[in-house]
Amino acid sequence: MTYSYTQISQYLGCPRRYRHRYLDGWQEKDTRAPMLFGRAFEQAVAALFRKEDPAAVLFEQWSLCKDKHLGLAYSGNDTWDRMLQQGIQLLDRFAQDGRVRIRRPRSMQQIQFNRPLASGNQFVSYIDAIGELDGTPCVLEWKTSSARYPEEPAGISALDPQLVCYSWMTGIDEVAQVVFVRKRLVEVQYLRATISDDQRQEFSTLVDDTVRRIESALFLPHSGIRFPQNPCTTCPFLGLCLDRPELVEAALVRKPGVDLGLFDELLY
Repeated sequence: MTYSYTQISQYLGCPRRYRHRYLDGWQEKDTRAPMLFGRAFEQAVAALFRKEDPAAVLFEQWSLCKDKHLGLAYSGNDTWDRMLQQGIQLLDRFAQDGRVRIRRPRSMQQIQFNRPLASGNQFVSYIDAIGELDGTPCVLEWKTSSARYPEEPAGISALDPQLVCYSWMTGIDEVAQVVFVRKRLVEVQYLRATISDDQRQEFSTLVDDTVRRIESALFLPHSGIRFPQNPCTTCPFLGLCLDRPELVEAALVRKPGVDLGLFDELLY
């Protein structure tokens, strides 16, 4: 069986949610505008490095979302037009900054890495890009957000488990998040971190331990109802846990067969 970072993080968040998602075949409906915009925007970023017109790619891909998903769920004051405008402004700002370089954009973007696990299974990751930030070679991850990421204390990005995962998969110490912040005055953040050998070893142990629990069919629920922190109330699988068909119908669709989640991180 093949595992990914998304599968591991889903199980660690709530084993019962993992079972709903990957074994029972329930999936959240693709109506969240920020998520779909992020996918379209990352395709535009890739086009920028291929010397194509990134604004045209963004418009094309974002239009597909508008045409296909009637009733997109927007956050706050977002609209389709407003998000498109912000995206074009962010692409312009990113190009003007000129801080990121990808020498071979056709082969060094959306790269698949595979790693054998102690259990005999495989672990797969799709890396956004490998290039340079301010002249330093590193793994690059694109993020779109409506709010700035924290930058203090210095080096806090090194605690991001997905960046640790990417360093573990590639063997590259230096990692960076490029955060495209959609706000009234758009901003691009460049967050660098160095991942240590100890962190990679700890993550490897975490993956092996989590896979053992998954394959032992341990899917006990991790209830998040403990106010004021209540992640259960925002979980798309809440209707299944409460046996509320109307909540299931509103948030989920069910696909036949077991979903191995092989392409959770592959956006295009």
